[in-house]
Order: sequence, then C-alpha cells, then structure tokens
Amino acid sequence: MAKIFLFRHGQTDYNVKGIFCGWMDDAELTEDGINECKGIAEKLKDVKPTKAYTSDLKRAQRTLQIVLGGRKDVVVIIEPRLRERNYGELTGKSKTETAKNYPDEYPLWHRSYDVAPPGGECMRDVEKRVLLFLNEMLPTLKKDDVVFISAHGNSLRPIRRYFEKMSTEEMCSFEHALGKVYEYDI
Repeated sequence: MAKIFLFRHGQTDYNVKGIFCGWMDDAELTEDGINECKGIAEKLKDVKPTKAYTSDLKRAQRTLQIVLGGRKDVVVIIEPRLRERNYGELTGKSKTETAKNYPDEYPLWHRSYDVAPPGGECMRDVEKRVLLFLNEMLPTLKKDDVVFISAHGNSLRPIRRYFEKMSTEEMCSFEHALGKVYEYDI
C-alpha cells in the first residue's frame, strides 16, 4: 500500500507579521519555522520516501530540504499546482488592516469557498488546480511508494478534503497545526 505524508511549510516572517504572502516568493523561514521543519524531520526520520513533491515557492522547497535532511535517493518534483493561494490585490498587505478596512468583505475573501479577493483566487480555484495534480499523481503510485508533499496552508486544504471527506465549509474553516504531518494510506 502506498503512503502519502503531507505537511505545511515552516513559519515565515510574513506569517509572524500577519501579511498575506500568497505567491510572493521572498518569505524566509523564521527560526521557529526551521525548528518546525526539524520537528517534522524527526517525526519522519524512520520513513523512507520514494518521491517528494513541493510547491515551486521557496518556503515549501526549503521546508522539504530540511525534512529530507540531505537524502540524495529521493526523487524531488517541483509542482507549481501546489502553490499557495493567489491573494491578488491583498498580497503583501496586513491581514489585520484588511479586516479593519473591509469588515464585510474580509471574512469572505479570507475563508469562503467561492469568493476571491480582488484579482486573486477563491478556494474553489485552488482546489481545482490542486485536484488536477492529485488526480494525475495518484494513478502513478506503486504499492510501495512513500510520498512526501510539502505545500502551503491553502493548497493542503483540498488534499485533506479529498482524503478526509470534508465538506467545503470544513475545508475552509480550520488552521493547520504548525509542524503537523498528515498521513494517508493509498
């Protein structure tokens, strides 16, 4: 039976500042974020991955590097469809200020399934691209494959929904526990 281990990138400086990062690629892992990645590596130290997928954004790639700990025997595939949600005009802006300036729109932009922030993606859009990846990748797995996926808060949501049979409301409502690994048998 194949296995998938799914995890979110470590905390970044943008996470700490409460800024919509989205597709910006200059976010750096904080010291706490690096420690989260080391914690994931420790949890997975006895797991031997055969493949690893990561978003094309540096924070997810750096997380995967730390988790793999220099292993050279793992095929690493950079997958743009695992990117974080595009926040459009909110990118680089404070979540607190946005909530204050747009009290009616903010909850919809931030957590609804089908309302996108101006110029950005709604969760339905993210789910569509992530599921395209998942539906291509799953049939390629062999029974002994062990797959690591390093992604982002919003690109993890549709994968978790797929495996955990969540409703759209459930998928949009939660925050991922930092440093948590989600494991699925295929």
